[in-house]
Amino acid sequence: MPMLERRAHKYYTLSGLNNSFKSGDITASEIVEYFLANIQKIDPKIKAFQTIYHKSALDAGKACDLAFSSGDRIGPFHGVPFVLKDICELKGKITTGGSAVNIRRKSKETAVVAKRLLSAGGILLGKTKTVEFAFGGWGTNQRMGTPKNPWDNKNHRVCGGSSAGSAAALAADMAICAIGTDTGGSVRIPAAFCGLAGLKVTKDLLPTDGIIPLSHTLDTPGPMARTLMDMTIMFEVLRGVDGQKIDQDIRKNRGIFTFLTKSIKGLKVGSINDTDRKMCSSEVLHCYDKALLALESQGAVINLYDPPIAYSEISSRMSNIIASEAYYHHGHLYDDMQSPMDEDVRARVLSAKLIDTCTYIDLLEGRKKAEKGFFDSMQKFDVLVTPTVSDEAPIVSRVDQSISPGHFTRPFNYVGMCALSIQMGLSKIGLPLGLQVVARPNSEALAIQVGAAVERMTRPIF
Repeated sequence: MPMLERRAHKYYTLSGLNNSFKSGDITASEIVEYFLANIQKIDPKIKAFQTIYHKSALDAGKACDLAFSSGDRIGPFHGVPFVLKDICELKGKITTGGSAVNIRRKSKETAVVAKRLLSAGGILLGKTKTVEFAFGGWGTNQRMGTPKNPWDNKNHRVCGGSSAGSAAALAADMAICAIGTDTGGSVRIPAAFCGLAGLKVTKDLLPTDGIIPLSHTLDTPGPMARTLMDMTIMFEVLRGVDGQKIDQDIRKNRGIFTFLTKSIKGLKVGSINDTDRKMCSSEVLHCYDKALLALESQGAVINLYDPPIAYSEISSRMSNIIASEAYYHHGHLYDDMQSPMDEDVRARVLSAKLIDTCTYIDLLEGRKKAEKGFFDSMQKFDVLVTPTVSDEAPIVSRVDQSISPGHFTRPFNYVGMCALSIQMGLSKIGLPLGLQVVARPNSEALAIQVGAAVERMTRPIF
């Protein structure tokens, strides 16, 4: 497909591809063939995919061609090639959850979020690799393989976790968009390390039915894409909004899409304090301060925000909650020392054996108090803005598995807020750095509004 290869930039985003479908500039079959060719060429090096659905993707592309030629286009996600993190069930297909013990495990149901994407006409290219049972922020997997960050051709750098394969597939141009899940940063961290937009939604806004659980009180599925527009379209599809309504909202610039162009003048933005600045590399701080200046130049009011509980303390509490709930769901596998489990994850899961019932209940009650404390402390702010991660993606061999990269992401799972990550520039060696925008529960549109203001002032990296 030489013509498509020369013009590939026109189909690099969901919104761009959607416009090309409507104009007849390209067919769904052609774009599916393009991505499958890319996967065949690129993935042996990147190793983002757990499973590739070659035949069914081609068949779905042909079905979309027929629908488009008959005038039966059902919305902006119709014909869009996407990938699923391999903890999302797909009936009759193998879902490993990133664990070698599940290498032949067939799903008995399809995750609700997957059903919504497929019902909207999306074309599933395959399942992407994940940290075992999604328990890890670096994106490593000893048994099933660690995807390579596409931004470094020489070194094997992490993609961030646990949605590592989803982020790698997008960054390497092997899909248009992806599903990840976020328990303590597992959408936002890989989005930051791979230069993408990723959304951690308000807890229970999107259903987790049919998603292998890690920590049921914290798990949230979420969209990943290359731009905020694409991420927002995907978010609407995941919420179950009718495709024709999404089309109309985009065309008439209404609903959530108004927030992509809405002024931020007068919005009150909280920035990180000196303690948290010390957690960051100089390059992260340089890009972070530039992002704050971009917001201020558009009329936002920036003031220092001091959290009522230190982010580092929250991270420790999160570790205990996640471990306790992970042990409830998967502990029997890790107790069996003969099971072929990831030993880094085994250590995290089995740490729950030191946490008794009273301590677990205290942790949950502490969350309720912390939520009130955070909401009270945010009365003078509309959003908080932090770096997503404190440094660029490290080389795999240098990762310290005893430390989570979720210093800035975990607190907002803990207190039930929504948050997104967008790219805010590149490090000196050309690796992406991420900015996090945090808003109160069910205020995803506000986070998108502020994120879009930064996106407008930031040079595209793709």
